[in-house]
Amino acid sequence: MTIAIDCRHIDSSGVGVYLRGCLPYFLSSPNTFFLIGSSQKIKPHTADYTNFSIIDCPIRPFSVKELLFFPSRIRRAINHSDLYYSPFFNVPSFIAVPVFTTIHDIVFPDMPELTSPLGLLVRMFFYKRAYRRSKIVFTVSNFSKSRIEYHLGTKKPVIVTYDALLPYLRESAIRPKKTKTILFVGNIKKHKDLSTLMEAFFNARGEGLTHKLVIVGNKDNFRSFDGAADAKIKESGGNAVEFTGFITDGELRNLLAGAALLVQPSLYEGFGIPPLEAMALGTRVLISDIPVFKEIYAGFPVTYFRAADAADLKEKMLKLLNMGNYQPLILPDHLLNKYTFNKTASVIIHAFAGESGIKP
Repeated sequence: MTIAIDCRHIDSSGVGVYLRGCLPYFLSSPNTFFLIGSSQKIKPHTADYTNFSIIDCPIRPFSVKELLFFPSRIRRAINHSDLYYSPFFNVPSFIAVPVFTTIHDIVFPDMPELTSPLGLLVRMFFYKRAYRRSKIVFTVSNFSKSRIEYHLGTKKPVIVTYDALLPYLRESAIRPKKTKTILFVGNIKKHKDLSTLMEAFFNARGEGLTHKLVIVGNKDNFRSFDGAADAKIKESGGNAVEFTGFITDGELRNLLAGAALLVQPSLYEGFGIPPLEAMALGTRVLISDIPVFKEIYAGFPVTYFRAADAADLKEKMLKLLNMGNYQPLILPDHLLNKYTFNKTASVIIHAFAGESGIKP
């Protein structure tokens, strides 16, 4: 079976993590692949394999060029494959072979306040187009499956293929000593609800908390950042809150392993990987009680707080940190291995084979 895979998202967070996690298992299967994207970005993730060709593609996903002027040389290669897979909900025009996509979440119609009416219209166009073009839609949780079916319909199969840990987060290694830091990891967007965390954090400092809040992201991208929070950071001398900006995988691993606590205050997620990453590296987590977290982290040693409730978050945060228990958390094997990219990629490859009639 020859499979064309859109790898243009390979260096991104979220979708990129999912693709980077699945790709080695795809390439380990007895198939051949056309990998579409940047040679420079793809090659570091394919060094151990030979059953692929890279097709350089400078066209941005979700662009007018992708919709109307996708290069004919790339289309020809795709259409000589048995199928085309996009790990996101963008699909170029004029693809004649069966299309498969992964829609990680459908946050915009569920939270229309995140964008303008025009922005929602554009995003719904791409969601609906991907759904219409796909033989099968994959997604990363039962919660996302239910929302996809609610907004897009039930005519197409929607298969859950969970997100998982990248190998560098699963490998045992000497871990750094725990520090008095609270960590937030994620895109700094409104539905991540960093504002509630900031309010809870500064209220906790008013009650004697001496920990530092480390935010993996750039303050300039903090769309919900307001003047009051900025003023409080300045009042604290600028040392209470740190925005890391871009960091490497190794730096992220050390932050996750060294933190006293990871807080994930999200209002909406498709899966929500940082709590799993933190626990795998021995760090306790405090997460909002949104439905997808209740699904994904059922049975895990997590603490929930009421979503968007800064007072409850503050109380839970103080309780966990005042325990002074900074011994590394150790996940049992059955939880550490609950979500793996081996399982995810296997489900996807077998779905490809089932639809194409070719053995995986």
